[in-house]
Amino acid sequence: MYTFSNRLKIASFILMAVGAIGIAIGFMSAPSNVAEAKAIVAAQTDGHGDAHATEDHAISNEAAEIHDEDHASMTDHAVSSDSHASEAHSEDHSAAHDEHVLHQLQNKPWAALYVAAFFFFMIALGVLAFYAIQRAAQAGWSPLLFRVMEGITAYLVPGGIIVFLILVASVAHMNHLFVWMDPEVVAHDKLIQGKIGYLNGPFFLARAAFFLSGWIAYRWYSRKLSLAQDAAEDNTNFVKNFRLSAAFLVFYLVTESMMSWDWIMSIDPHWFSTLFGWYIFASMFVSGITVIALVTIYLKSKGLLEQVNDSHIHDLAKFMFGISVFWTYLWFSQFMLIWYANIPEETVYFQPRAHGIYKGIFWLMFIINFIAPLLILMTRSAKRNYGTITFMALLIIFGHWLDFYQMVFPAVSPNKVPNIIYDLGVAVGFVGLIMYMTGRALAKAPLLARNHPFVKESLIHHT
Repeated sequence: MYTFSNRLKIASFILMAVGAIGIAIGFMSAPSNVAEAKAIVAAQTDGHGDAHATEDHAISNEAAEIHDEDHASMTDHAVSSDSHASEAHSEDHSAAHDEHVLHQLQNKPWAALYVAAFFFFMIALGVLAFYAIQRAAQAGWSPLLFRVMEGITAYLVPGGIIVFLILVASVAHMNHLFVWMDPEVVAHDKLIQGKIGYLNGPFFLARAAFFLSGWIAYRWYSRKLSLAQDAAEDNTNFVKNFRLSAAFLVFYLVTESMMSWDWIMSIDPHWFSTLFGWYIFASMFVSGITVIALVTIYLKSKGLLEQVNDSHIHDLAKFMFGISVFWTYLWFSQFMLIWYANIPEETVYFQPRAHGIYKGIFWLMFIINFIAPLLILMTRSAKRNYGTITFMALLIIFGHWLDFYQMVFPAVSPNKVPNIIYDLGVAVGFVGLIMYMTGRALAKAPLLARNHPFVKESLIHHT
């Protein structure tokens, strides 16, 4: 049995506290009105010499104010109806621009929270998919790792609730992460109007509730059958779990694709990619397997999971390497087809990421997620070195967090790259939460899945 130590509990609580403080600071520092937004933009411009786009915003604000003053002066000296009309137009334009800047600044803490919440939920969901695949395939090498997978997927409940609450807040117009939820934007955008049958608040939340319910229900029932098999005298629970997992994978493949469209791709409602569902799947899959490797190595360092040998770790590392290459194939396929076609409505997605102010993050993410695994995890010896695997696991998790970061933030903050250190601080809180949920779940059941029909095969696994 694993004992969730007080030291690890305290560490997880500290991390959660750091994340909570970061979230609180982010929301408290966000402007609550247009005047505060203008003050923040002015301070940024005066203090650091912002990017051209931000400077242009400040300049346009100043120009609008000067223009308004001119109109006021004209009004004092003339009664021309044309000047009145011009003044009204200028005021409307300036007000719309100011409101837009306000929404961008208010979105930043929401975006940081959303990226962290979504990413760590995706890790648990990736582990759940890997777990279901192992059961449906009746794999002989992995039963010794089932308790680790079940422990990590305990995060699905709190993680899913947090994500769902953020989506509810979006539909309630507490943030502006999804521009298609703004009626004023929809009224002037024919493309979004064409998608309104799918992209609408009630249907959006109904789909989210359906996805989350299905994923969490499978995890709960499969875990129940797995624990029941420990005390069973036959394989009835094993067979039920096999059938359940096979059916779940069909459900998962459909809902995961729709989830990726809803929760990520619709942030840029003018852009779409037919590969996006697979792209998100590859990212969550490799991240989930990486966390399985991390937890397994940690437990072995504590003298637990003695039956897990270097061959099991080797196989996990092979998945880390192979899925990283698969992710790169999907990334390049999506990027290359859009680059080759050079259609404006498609290239608009990559313009700020690959060539704009986010290009540093974009290419760093690519180096970490492909080049590093390719060069470091290529050899057999590297896949059996616990130190190397631990280092690569942490690097891969960071790289895919960067991937989700650059999926969201260019749409939310297109004119200025936010302080990524602050956003990492928010993510740290979710690291603490997943640590706590995993540790608590691991301590509730024996780490060895007894009476599993393939556990003997797993005990003698060798590659």
